[in-house]
Amino acid sequence: MSEQADTHEPSTAEDTTVRRYDPDADHAFPDERVNEVLDAIEADTEIRTYLRAQNVNAVTRKGYNDHGAKHIEIVRNRALRLYDLLKRGGVEFNGAREQGLSEADEPVVVALAATLHDIGHVVHRDEHAYYSIPLAADVLDRFLRQFDYYGIEERVRVKAEVLHAILCHHTEETPLTREAGVIRVADALDMERGRSRIPYEKGGRGINTLSSRAITNVELKPGGDGGGDGDATPVLVEIEMVNAAGVYQVDNLLKAKLRDSLIEDLVRIVAINTKGDDQLVERIEL
Repeated sequence: MSEQADTHEPSTAEDTTVRRYDPDADHAFPDERVNEVLDAIEADTEIRTYLRAQNVNAVTRKGYNDHGAKHIEIVRNRALRLYDLLKRGGVEFNGAREQGLSEADEPVVVALAATLHDIGHVVHRDEHAYYSIPLAADVLDRFLRQFDYYGIEERVRVKAEVLHAILCHHTEETPLTREAGVIRVADALDMERGRSRIPYEKGGRGINTLSSRAITNVELKPGGDGGGDGDATPVLVEIEMVNAAGVYQVDNLLKAKLRDSLIEDLVRIVAINTKGDDQLVERIEL
């Protein structure tokens, strides 16, 4: 969509293979329901309008980094990628299961929460996670009715899990489910320089803008052997930066989101400074 190009720089070929969710790929989870839900999201005029409107307060009025359609696309793709890697690693999720829902509903919760987590920005940037709850609840009440496999009880329970995950992307709230933890961490993983293009071009030189400009690439991969110490993790996140300003994104923002996410012990973060002339920071591991 054209509005996506307004805030992030164009995707590279690597972005397409690593970041974009492919409904036809082999996934470690039942994907029929989430694929149908994703198609419906793309066709939903109200949701598409929210994703455009929520950037007005964040970017136009406050000068913050992107919180619109492109941010949502990246967070959703990374959330589903993170969820898939965790499932491949044998990690069990508790949110849908404890509501009596099926495994097929786990990625539905992840996809919907990623899509709607920032719509509270249409009210105000400040405390937006709390404004997102009633707005998302209204959207979900309408949206979920179109799926035959969701009766009244299932709709209530899916909505409950989505709203919990939306609320807990805010660091002031503690996730009680791994689905919510995935959203919390995926939100922080949209950190590359494209996200800060507009505030930077308008003269913004705050730490969020400058640190984001330093991040050139984020990639989610299957985890390895924990760096040779025998402590294997299902997910490896590799972050490339070109100067030490990127440390703020990793050590402050991402670290805070990872803490108490219920997946902090399942994700290994490696950040590498790729610029040889800046020796202040060469490598960070979380």
